[in-house]
Amino acid sequence: MTYANVGTLGALPGKRDELVAHLTSSKPGLAEAGCLLYEVGTSDDEPDTVFVAELWSSAEAHRASLELPEVQEAIAAARPLLSGQFGGFAFDVVGSPIRAS
Repeated sequence: MTYANVGTLGALPGKRDELVAHLTSSKPGLAEAGCLLYEVGTSDDEPDTVFVAELWSSAEAHRASLELPEVQEAIAAARPLLSGQFGGFAFDVVGSPIRAS
């Protein structure tokens, strides 16, 4: 079953764009691990927040991706840019009007 993980990452003041650069750098292993979508966004209304929407082939694929060396390296590089404020939710996708589930 397709799995969605949608969240927010708090960036230290003035570090949002640097965090975005880390999150959007190429990570080919994600697709190989089952990542179907990984979108990063920002909002002028929340200048120290980064929004991330992920769609995975399964919750297990998402969990396994966290062990990939390239993901571990990305997490380590991003950690000094984070404020510690996180939000979000995860869910099993049950359908979509624009794609087969």
